[in-house]
Order: sequence, then C-alpha cells, then structure tokens
Amino acid sequence: MARAAAFFDLDRTLLRGASGPLINEALSAAGIIPERGVGAQKLIYGVFNAVGETLPAMALARGAALAAKGWSREAVRQAGKSAAEELEHLVAPYAPGLIAEHRDAGRPVVLATTTPHDLVAPLAERLGFDDVVATRYAEDDGGMYTGALEGEFVWARGKLSAVRKWAANNDVDLRQSYAYSDSVYDTPLLSAVGHPHAVNPDPRLHALAIVRRWPVLNLDVPPGVPKLVGVEPADVLKLLSRPQLFPYARFDIAGTERLPKSGPAIVVANHRSYFDTVALGLTVMKAGRAPRFLGKKEVFDAPVVGPMAKALGGIRVDRGTGSDEPLREAARALDAGEIVALMPQGTIPRGREFFEPQLKGRTGAARLAAMTGAPVIPVGLWGTEHVWPRSAKVPNVVNVLNPPTIITRVGREVALSGDDPAIDTDRIMDALMDLLPPESRERREPTEEEIRRASPS
Repeated sequence: MARAAAFFDLDRTLLRGASGPLINEALSAAGIIPERGVGAQKLIYGVFNAVGETLPAMALARGAALAAKGWSREAVRQAGKSAAEELEHLVAPYAPGLIAEHRDAGRPVVLATTTPHDLVAPLAERLGFDDVVATRYAEDDGGMYTGALEGEFVWARGKLSAVRKWAANNDVDLRQSYAYSDSVYDTPLLSAVGHPHAVNPDPRLHALAIVRRWPVLNLDVPPGVPKLVGVEPADVLKLLSRPQLFPYARFDIAGTERLPKSGPAIVVANHRSYFDTVALGLTVMKAGRAPRFLGKKEVFDAPVVGPMAKALGGIRVDRGTGSDEPLREAARALDAGEIVALMPQGTIPRGREFFEPQLKGRTGAARLAAMTGAPVIPVGLWGTEHVWPRSAKVPNVVNVLNPPTIITRVGREVALSGDDPAIDTDRIMDALMDLLPPESRERREPTEEEIRRASPS
C-alpha cells in the first residue's frame, strides 16, 4: 500500500529567507566563484526575500548550470557542507517541530528545491530529511560539471515532474501527501498533493490559497498566528506595550535583566487578578521578548478576546479534559526558542483563599520544565487586584488621578530536580512567595469588603 510523504521547499519556507547569499559566500571562500560578484547577488536575493520568486531570477538560476561548467563537484560539495552550518541558523523556528511530526507519523520528509543538490544535501542531512529532490548538474568522468543538467530543472512544473518520479520510485501516493511552499510557481506541486500548505506565501500564492482554502502558515511564529508584511500581532503589541498607555495604573517593574534575551524560558507568576496578564506581559516585553501565554479555555472561547489571544500565540488549556496537548504545544513553542508564560495557581483564589499566605500551584510548569529542560523564571505580582478585582467584570480605567501601583519582580531561575513534579512545584511557589512584599506572608483576617472584592460577581 502506498504511503504519504511531506515535501518542503527551501527558501522562504523552510528557511526564513534566501539561502543564496550564504551559499555564495561559501563558494567564494572555497575559491570557486570570485568574491566581487557576491555583493550584487545579495541585492538580487534581497528582492527575493521581499517579494518571492520572479521569472528573471529563476532564469538566472536556470543558467547557473552553464556558469558552473568546469567546477569540481567535490569542491562544491565541501562548500555545501560549510554553508549548511550557517544555513541551519536560518531555519524557521517551528519548522523542526513540523518535520518531527511528519517523521513521527511515519511519513518520509523530502526537501524539494530548485537549489543545486550538491549544495543543499548537507543541510538536508543536518536537519534529518530522508531525501532531497533538487536540480542536479551533470558531471564528466573527471568529476567536473559539464554545464548541462542531469534531469529536470526542479522548478514549477519541473519540480512536480521530479517529485512524481521520486514518489513512483519510493511507493508514495501524492494524493495522501503534504507539500509546503512560499511560491506561486509551486502551484503545480501544491495542487497535486492531498494536503497543500502555503508557507509565508508571496502575494499571488496567498490569494490563491484563500480561493482554494489551502492552509496558510508561517513557520517562524506559532500555529494560528497571522502575519502581514512580515509583522505578527505580538510585534505590534510590543510597540504599544508601554506603561504610559495605562494611566489608571502605575508600574514598578524590576529584575527584567534576569529574563533571557533569547532562547526558551518558562515564566511563572502568581495569580491575583484578571489584570495579571497585562502586568506580566509588560514585564516580559520590557526585556524585549513576547510571551506565549497558557490560558483557560474560557478566555479562548470568548468572542473578540479569544481570537486575539490565539493571534498572539496563546495556548488554550481545557483542564476538564486532562489532556497533555497544551503542554506539548507549549513544548513546541519552547523548542522554537519562545518564552512561555503561565500561572501555576491556574485560577485566581476566591474569597478567603485569596488572603492565604501559602501559595498552592498545579504541576504543569514543573512538568513542562522536565519535558524541555527550559529554565523556569519566577515573577512576583502585587497590586493587580486594585485595578481589576475578582468581583469586577471590567478593570477600573477611570481612576487616573490616584492610580494604584502594580509591583512586578523578576527572580532568579528556580533550581528544579526534574524528577518529582510535586516537589518542583513547591519550589516554584516558594520562589514566587519570596518575590512578594513581606505583608503577603502575614496571616490576617480580611474584612467583609475585601472578601467581597475577592469573590466572583
């Protein structure tokens, strides 16, 4: 019985831009091409990164075989190995996870690209691809390129033809298979598979994908996050996330230097108010990062707010199902180098529980840390309930003359064993309590008014 496979385009799909500049640098460093031509080629690739493939650019690519006449194939392969080390840094952060999903499902993953085989095969090997369908240059008995092609020019219908031949030789049914590309010129291949995906599509492919109802993806952002001219909603939010835009609250934020400037991290905070996400988001964004929040399903299912939360890369949690899917989705975000934010308490304590000095948490953050090895950074929040108490349906945005002060404190990474989620959760909650003001640790009898404000309306 024929099986399915997954075919990935290279430039602007698997990679966040064009491979050409780094490949040409490697060829130049190996003495295969003159260094003086690299600058002009960077300009050409800059246009490609902005608008995608163009006919003139592909005509140049088609003629590159003739320009390569007399090159040593072995020298080109070695240049490809050198380029692969740098190209790996251009891989879109969510691409490895998608590749792994296909491999876990038993589907071969194939790199299908116009770029010459000898230059991209080393990268495909580093990324765990099962095979490569690419343009091949013919060589003579001495291992030198002849200036001709061996087989099709793997582009447009030529790419579909080459993929069909590969599928026939490997017992793969294209009608069951998956394909990912950014280019309208890959429409023949996308139309031939059962599961086409437009990835970071050029304008024409984007329009076609909408008409044909093909999924549109961007592998540099979480699934479901839209992008427009390279900008995602979180980028806009970072520009707007300034304390001055919240005149009904003052923010006292400290310790943001403890948040990593890049790479994965699990940021945990205590939960006092619906306003906590704003305070925590401002804290993380002050460090130049955009957090991906885990949130209750009620938030994601709500009109207006739910689609916004998903567009910002939020992760929906339905505690009633007991599913580990939210943790797996969070793990994928961490593998992509994101910051994932969550509140281990799960919900705002109600009534008298709100005034308990001892914080109690669920084990999700500890289990996520054990799964991924990502550091856990605690953030203590204080005063958010004065902006939006549990009893209110909306925040108090009119108190601009005497706004309450919101205190956020970023702590040091919590040392966890990774062996016992319950013990590690206690360590996380202890770290959070240490970041709160001394008054938080004093047991006292709340007033009836305080209990009312801490209870659901």
